[in-house]
Amino acid sequence: MQGITGVTARMAEIQTRMVALATGNAVGSTTATSSSSSAATATTKTSGTAFASALADAVAATDGTAATAGAKKAGGSHTVNSKGVPTELAAYGNGKIPANALEKVAGTNHKLWAPAAQSLTNMLAAAKRDGVTIGITDSYRSYDEQVDVARRKGLYSQGGLAAKPGTSDHGWGMAVDLDLNSKAQAWMRKHGKEYGFEEDTPREPWHWGFKP
Repeated sequence: MQGITGVTARMAEIQTRMVALATGNAVGSTTATSSSSSAATATTKTSGTAFASALADAVAATDGTAATAGAKKAGGSHTVNSKGVPTELAAYGNGKIPANALEKVAGTNHKLWAPAAQSLTNMLAAAKRDGVTIGITDSYRSYDEQVDVARRKGLYSQGGLAAKPGTSDHGWGMAVDLDLNSKAQAWMRKHGKEYGFEEDTPREPWHWGFKP
């Protein structure tokens, strides 16, 4: 009887230990799983935070670039026809742009299509900050003024310096003749496009057209 009792007691002891071990492992496993889950959650949160931060930085950088571009090249986006003329101007006709579609270049009596005038004003100010002086000798020309210039200077197609009346970029308020010394000419060739102006007429380094 004592032998049987001893065996029974031993078996009970072993079962108790097995339950304890099983419970301990389960607890350990749960703890480990919980730890892994917490680590994964922490990693996810960290990754999410890092991604959100990187995204915010990228958006800020993009916004900054867009703002700089907008400041440098005034005029924005405009619908143009096959000849590169803004449709809003084409509706009026070359040399027939109304006063309310033109604007003075700051500090002068010269007028251009409003976006071109604003951009030129910004460009002249930028040049001045760089110690460069740029003057203006001609800007918007009405049709009658184009006729007069062609009479006095001859047609470009015939070796003169005037476009056929009704076709000049001056008649759209999108071209300007500048008074440039060598320093100013070099500055324009380096920075003009930043403001939408291009040296676009051979034999006329003073003539700069605005490209919206």
